[in-house]
Amino acid sequence: MVTEVVLCNTSVWRDMAVQSWIDILKSSKKTALIHDGKRKIHYLFTDGKEMAEEYDLKTDELIIRKWRHKSTLGAQGQWQVEVGEPLANPVTSLDSDVIKENCSNPVFMRKDTKSSFQWRIRNLPYPKDVFVVFVEPSERCIIIKTSNKKYYKKFSIPDLDRSQLPFDCSALSFTHANNTLIVSYKKPKEILTLEQELLKELKKLKGTGEGDVDCKTQ
Repeated sequence: MVTEVVLCNTSVWRDMAVQSWIDILKSSKKTALIHDGKRKIHYLFTDGKEMAEEYDLKTDELIIRKWRHKSTLGAQGQWQVEVGEPLANPVTSLDSDVIKENCSNPVFMRKDTKSSFQWRIRNLPYPKDVFVVFVEPSERCIIIKTSNKKYYKKFSIPDLDRSQLPFDCSALSFTHANNTLIVSYKKPKEILTLEQELLKELKKLKGTGEGDVDCKTQ
């Protein structure tokens, strides 16, 4: 009986955390722009943080999500990509050997589907059985490593952290093809519901194809 009460309370607490995040999104100041087949949304939160997202107009799939924070002195920080192609780093050397070496380094990026969080790591020319991919619930992260000790990566899922949802080992899977490791984590039902609810709100914004228009959800 005690266990059932604890589980019930935990479920209620998770629901409250998810609702809290969706409320923060809804109350933020949003700007919508329709351009180049994409719905571009800029969020300004009450704490000064900014988030920018881009959605495919036809499929509603998230293409880009990035964040920008102000420094302790109030200076505008650099955009940090959470979903989508990583921002290109400026090449400081014109040495062709250096450029060639950089191009062969593993490239880590997140590219979600409707049903899963998904990460792609390019330039990993090893067989699938070399890779070990697992969830570390105590650290709230996913770990990738290889038996040949050529690659190691530990990363979180910000979406789960923002909604304070637990990690589920059974939701994780991975495959490997064309020198690319693809790691997938099935989205929990709470995230799917949140994303559907948010998308409905975003479609209510009166975006423009010519410039930004400030719009607040009602």
